[in-house]
Amino acid sequence: MTNEKSITPANGYFMLFLFLVLLFGGIAAIIALKNPLFILAIVTALFLLPGFVLVNPNASRVLLLFGKYMGTIKKNGLFWVNPLYAKKKISLRARNFDSERLKVNDKLGNPIIISTILVWRVRDTHKAAFDVDNYENFVRIQTDAAVRELASKYPYDNFADEGLDEDITLRSSMTEVNVALEQELEDRLAIAGIEVLESRIGYLAYSNEIASAMLKRQQATAIVAARHKIVEGAVSMVEMALNELSKKEIVDLDEDKKAAMVSNLMVILCSDKDAAPVLNTGTLNT
Repeated sequence: MTNEKSITPANGYFMLFLFLVLLFGGIAAIIALKNPLFILAIVTALFLLPGFVLVNPNASRVLLLFGKYMGTIKKNGLFWVNPLYAKKKISLRARNFDSERLKVNDKLGNPIIISTILVWRVRDTHKAAFDVDNYENFVRIQTDAAVRELASKYPYDNFADEGLDEDITLRSSMTEVNVALEQELEDRLAIAGIEVLESRIGYLAYSNEIASAMLKRQQATAIVAARHKIVEGAVSMVEMALNELSKKEIVDLDEDKKAAMVSNLMVILCSDKDAAPVLNTGTLNT
């Protein structure tokens, strides 16, 4: 629920005309008529002067009268208000905030470096002005807190050797993580009347002390996955070779020779280096 009250004060151009009439008319009357009573016109003009308010596009003025909230001017233009009003300027423009790179622990306890990019703007000027001490500083601190909270909910990556079967990880599920971060920020910044336009992870990496070890781990995982595919393909090729030899009756192989052939083919197909052939000039029985 908002306590903001939007108002449209008196037209500033009419009051500007009245101000000029009183000021210059009073001066002219004093000079021409030599009557000091026209000083009242000049004093009145000077009293009207602090009441002028210029509001630029996507800006606002929060009005206070002796500590009481009177309303907010959001319409741009030249206006005139009670000269006794205190006027606080609050920008309604979208702002971009790139947080510092924070060292936090992910769900598995691994230290990571993470930062976020936030696009926000003031939606409720009453909350921004009175519900928090400094709404800009509030945004910075709560953004850091939200990033720490988010990092603790998800692992950096999914490793099969840990028995971890997480659908969402910080590294591979950026869309889901950004949605969760945006919701977390909206909940935290609502008290200050801040609207979150966009939020996303700007930087993500392992901390320096474990970055080298985790890189080796990722490389090992990739190598194991590649070897698995190679072995799977090699077994299929050996099976096909044995079936074709048997089907076309090219050579009659007993179990020992089949085993030797399978061994040689698996070595050739699975080796990460080119095989060096060895020619046998004898018979199959030697």
